[in-house]
Amino acid sequence: MRYALLSDVHGNRPALDAVLADIRARGDTGATYHLGDLVGYSPWPNDVVEMLAEAGVAGVAGNYDSTVATRYAHCGCRSESARQEELAHASYAWTLANVSPRTSAVLAGLPFRIDLRPLGGHVSGPTVALVHATPSSNLVYVTEDRPDAFLMKMAEQARLRAGDVLCFGHTHKPWHRTVEGVHFVNTGSVGRPKDGDPRAGYVRLDVDDGGVRVEIVRVAYDVEAAARGVIEAGLPAELADFLRTGGRATA
Repeated sequence: MRYALLSDVHGNRPALDAVLADIRARGDTGATYHLGDLVGYSPWPNDVVEMLAEAGVAGVAGNYDSTVATRYAHCGCRSESARQEELAHASYAWTLANVSPRTSAVLAGLPFRIDLRPLGGHVSGPTVALVHATPSSNLVYVTEDRPDAFLMKMAEQARLRAGDVLCFGHTHKPWHRTVEGVHFVNTGSVGRPKDGDPRAGYVRLDVDDGGVRVEIVRVAYDVEAAARGVIEAGLPAELADFLRTGGRATA
């Protein structure tokens, strides 16, 4: 079974459009899922939710989705500086003011976790578990430098074993590592990469009798159109620079 897994669209319609077009053009994907954080930072939250619904893409709740749906005090985002925290608050306030009731209802209905059985439900495994961050929290950043012991604790929480796959996003930086036979896959970000590459990103995951194969895919899109949309919506210009630089813009 071949899956396309995407995460952290963050309201970026041009980036999502490019990723969905790339998936369609390849024509070999069995199913597509998202790993949360559909809204925030870019000005098309309602469009993004509608596009995924029209494409039949199910998924899980990210921290931004949950906080917007419940109109929580803040987005639960980690900021690298005082200015980045200000920008996060500005983005969150804008998003709360501009999401439609329908979008809020969709975000509120997203599950915390989805388990897939690529070989069918009639056999014992493997399992592909989809979460936004960790099996117990959608706020914890699982970066590539996390030690093996940390990853195996996640596998234990998720009740995963050798041959299984745990997929997540949240950090906006893609990576794949195998520890004691368990695959850990960070799908990166469609709409707000932080690895210095402004292209949209997603993952192609193959799971079959031959094992697990992971391909990290980057897709060029009209970054300037997204940046213009940010500015025209009245969001801070630094958020547009962040898109242009793949997350290298700092303040």
